[in-house]
Amino acid sequence: MNTANTKSFVFTGWHMLGVVCLFFGTIITVNFYMAYQAVHSWSGIVVENTYVASQEFNAKTAEAKALNDAGVKGDIKIDGNIIRYKLTDGQGQPIPADEVKLQFKRPVGDHQDFTVTPRQVAPGLFEADHNALPGHWIIEASAFRQGKRIMHHAQRIAVIGSVQQ
Repeated sequence: MNTANTKSFVFTGWHMLGVVCLFFGTIITVNFYMAYQAVHSWSGIVVENTYVASQEFNAKTAEAKALNDAGVKGDIKIDGNIIRYKLTDGQGQPIPADEVKLQFKRPVGDHQDFTVTPRQVAPGLFEADHNALPGHWIIEASAFRQGKRIMHHAQRIAVIGSVQQ
C-alpha cells in the first residue's frame, strides 16, 4: 500500500508576482482609460479666473433674471456666409438695438472662436458676412441700446455644410 501524499498546488513567489501585476495592471489600465475619456469629452467650460467668476456670479444672475423678465428674444440663422440675428419682443414685434455682438465659441478649445458685430438691415434684424465653419458652436448674443444691455442669451447650434441645423 502506498501512503505517499501527492502535493496538490503550491503558491510560489511567481504566483504572487502575477497577482500583483494583474492587480496594479488593472488599476493603471482603468486610470488611463478614464483620463483619455476625460480629455476627449471635456465640455469646454472655461473661465479665466475662477475666483473672479465666483464673485461676479450673483450680479450676473440678477442681470440675467431682469433680462429674461423683459421678454426680449433673439433668433439666429446661418445660411452660407450670412449670419442673421433677429430681435423680437414677447409678441414677436421687432426690437431696435444700437449694437448686437455675437460670440461664436467651440464647445472644446478656443482656436476657432470669433466675434462678429452684425449691421442692422431692418428694425430688429441684423446681418453679418462671416464664414462659420461646420461643427458645433455655442453662440453668446448680446444686444445693446443706449449703452445698456437689453438682451443676452446663449444658444448651442450645429452647422452642417454651410447651413445651421
